[in-house]
Order: sequence, then C-alpha cells, then structure tokens
Amino acid sequence: MLLKYLTLSLVTLVKNSLTSGIVLEDFDTAFTNKFYHSHLDDMANINSSAVVAAASLIARSLYILASDNNDRHSSVLGAINVNTSLVEELMGCLLSCKPGLSCEMVKNYIAPANVCPSHYVGVVIGEPSFKPYLGYVDDVSRFVWNFLADRTSTPKENASSRCSKDCTNEDEVCIRAEINGKGVCVISTTSLNVADHRYVPAYSTRLMFESGTWNVLPPNSSDSMGSVDPVWTESNWNTIGLRVYTIQNGAYDHLILIGGITVTILAYFMIALARSFITKALKRD
Repeated sequence: MLLKYLTLSLVTLVKNSLTSGIVLEDFDTAFTNKFYHSHLDDMANINSSAVVAAASLIARSLYILASDNNDRHSSVLGAINVNTSLVEELMGCLLSCKPGLSCEMVKNYIAPANVCPSHYVGVVIGEPSFKPYLGYVDDVSRFVWNFLADRTSTPKENASSRCSKDCTNEDEVCIRAEINGKGVCVISTTSLNVADHRYVPAYSTRLMFESGTWNVLPPNSSDSMGSVDPVWTESNWNTIGLRVYTIQNGAYDHLILIGGITVTILAYFMIALARSFITKALKRD
C-alpha cells in the first residue's frame, strides 16, 4: 500500500512518499464508543477474541515483511497464532484492578507500587535521560519493558548469569532486576537504544532542557518535524465537559427587584415603629 493512500497519521512520520506502510484502526471516518469515559468503559466491554485476531494479523504481517514471503497459504504463516490465554491474562493485569498489577505475571517481573494499573503517559519531570530514575517510570512501563525483553530474548550459553541492575555485555539487558535474587541477563531484541536501560525520552523537538528548566526553541526551517508539529506537551486527559446556565425572563428579574425594594422599605418602617414604641415605653417607666 503506497503512502498516498494512507491516513495523515502516517504521512507525518515519514519523509519518503514511496515508503510502504499500513495503518490499523477500528473505525472508518470517526471514532465512536458509547461507553467512552463512562463507568461502563472497562474491560468487560473489550472483546478479547478481537484483540487476539488483531495481534495474529500483525504477527503474520511482520513475518511476511521480514521473510519477503507473500504466499498467503504458507504452512508457516498459518501456524502463527497468538496465545489466547496469555492475551486474557495480560488484559486482566493491565486493564482492571482485579487482579490488576498484583497478578502473578506482573510480580514475576517487577515489584509494582500500585495494584490498579495507570495508563497516564506522564511527563518528563527532569532532565531527559536514556537512563531515567526508575522511581519516575510507572509500573506499566516497567512491566511491559521486562515482559517484551523476556519474550524476545534468545538463549545464552551461560543461562545462570545473574544481575541486580546492569549486565556486563553491551548486547544484554537485565530483566527482573526488581525481584531479589531473580534478576537475569538476557540477549533481547527489545532495544530502543544502546544505553543501559534503553528508555527513550519523548518530547517535542522545539523543547530543550537547560539549567533545570524547559525552554522553547525558535522555529528552525531545517527541522522538518518541528515544522509539522511545532510544540507539543502533555495533555491532562480530562473529560471535556459543558455547563449550561439558564437565564430567567426580564420581567422576572424586575419583579425580584421590586420585591426587594418593597421588603427593604417595609423593614425600615417596621424598625422605626419598633424604635418609637420602645422609646415611649422606656419614658413611661
């Protein structure tokens, strides 16, 4: 599929218009979800079989791209299927509070700080680094990284290579480092850069961290990404709301005004009469 037939979301990511690509989405022209941001927007309304089907499609597509094999009836291609029970277990761990991050799969990789998973993407708190302070990395991100690093790892000759933080070899990563005595070095393809923990800070190309503060850089014509997406920052992800206030008829407002003036005048006369009565009573005594 050529780029010119794809949606704008892919166009902004590549420079060569002849680059092949595919965009997967579950809607045609507009996103519709009657449960969105309601109390019914939970895991009960997520079809696990649809997730399995989508994952299988992506896996087979990646195999075709990697092997350059376009035979749709290949036995190898038909054998590529996603583990349904694994998908359901991951959904229970990552999309609900029961069991949530207290499930055995998550605890096998990290020591979660919370039970309920949070999908708030967060912001870059301090200076962007390829080796961030793990206290700033949320539970879901740490688990997903460990899980993918484990699943994409290749066997080592020395399978007993233990670790608590980093590995000695550059092509290795330390997984399960948060679990005492269970950290192990593996050779994994889950790598975003060559740094130790292999995290990549993501922020606008027009932002620079200098002297402990974020600064907005002036526009640069040579920055193709900056011209398309000049400056972006983290959304608060709040639900958009609307308050409507009704305005009474003008006659009603006039009636309230007249009523208020009348009550004020009557109160003045009542106070004057009461004062006069009390003064006369005191003189008689």
